Amino acid sequence: MSLVDELRPDGAGLWRVLAVRYATRQGTRGQHFLGHDERSAEPHPTAYYVWLAVSGSSTVLVDAGISADHAATVTGLDHRGSPVQLLGEVGVAPEDVDLVVLTHLHYDHTGTVAELPRARYVVQQEEWAYWTGPWARRITREHWLNSAADMAHLAAVGERLELVDGDRELAPGLSVHRVGGHTAGMQVVRAVTPAGAVVLASDSSHFYENVETDRPGTLLHSMPGVYGAFDRVQELADPGLVVPGHDPEVLQRHPAAAPSLAGRVALIG
Repeated sequence: MSLVDELRPDGAGLWRVLAVRYATRQGTRGQHFLGHDERSAEPHPTAYYVWLAVSGSSTVLVDAGISADHAATVTGLDHRGSPVQLLGEVGVAPEDVDLVVLTHLHYDHTGTVAELPRARYVVQQEEWAYWTGPWARRITREHWLNSAADMAHLAAVGERLELVDGDRELAPGLSVHRVGGHTAGMQVVRAVTPAGAVVLASDSSHFYENVETDRPGTLLHSMPGVYGAFDRVQELADPGLVVPGHDPEVLQRHPAAAPSLAGRVALIG
């Protein structure tokens, strides 16, 4: 029996959540927190994750990471392997993924969408409209954030792409919630686990420090939206169960999913 099958909860409407780290990069605080201060030059590491939510019968991937080809072009990125390949270590093959929730359409969250042969994709309508509309084409400083190849694949999957407008229950105990802020249609995922309600905040809060000290990051679509997202993820989660999108500390605050996966895969709830 695979690790994922061992973890699947028995109760209706319950999920288990794994955070899978597939890359790291060394940055500085000035790159990660808005507003220059005396600590801006300090080293500040970032981690890259995808998240897996499993119920008794469903397998849901939250975000799709960076493709191997794209990873090779990112300066300073220590790429540990394709997120899809790493999922195999916990017992999930590409064809096992039923649903992919794309929290937003930045390249480091969409990179392996073409490697999941039968998955459905959930994206906020507002997010899709932004990246396929005139503003994204005109704002050239954001072009590096979005992958044309990933967008083309999503546009070609037909009914497997579901555009949602606002909050939506995807299955008992699993829901998406539009928060905006970081991007036009940023959404977060809430999963009811045996430990309580977990919120995968993704890049609505890159690091624990963002949400816990009310300090925005440097990449944002709407400043009021960023602060509103901080409030919303804390409203949706039980205490201690907000999971930021790029914080190495996730692997310290939560136990390893198995001893052999320490420092790579954490069990969240």
